[in-house]
Amino acid sequence: MKLLEIHTTVGSADDARRLADAAVAQRLAACVHLRPLASVYRWAGAVQHDEEFELVFKTTEAAAPPLRALLLAQHPYALPALYTLEVVEASAPYHDWVVESTQRGAQAAPA
Repeated sequence: MKLLEIHTTVGSADDARRLADAAVAQRLAACVHLRPLASVYRWAGAVQHDEEFELVFKTTEAAAPPLRALLLAQHPYALPALYTLEVVEASAPYHDWVVESTQRGAQAAPA
């Protein structure tokens, strides 16, 4: 089973923890890394500078669709950056832990 990382950003630590807690509690992610960062981007015709939090959700190909749906439904941004990267290589024990940690969440997802 493929392992994936799903990335997004939010504007507050509270929103980051809320999304991370929901994903792990529903077994859609084995873990989530939260990192503060500075963002520079164009929005509404102007260059913006904001402090944000990056979230990196460690998940599987099977759990990714319901995880994306959860993130889009609960994300505080009107246009969230939400993208997926495939994990090319992982240690076997880590791979197995991510699969086991997300298995029930992926099975509970609607087809």
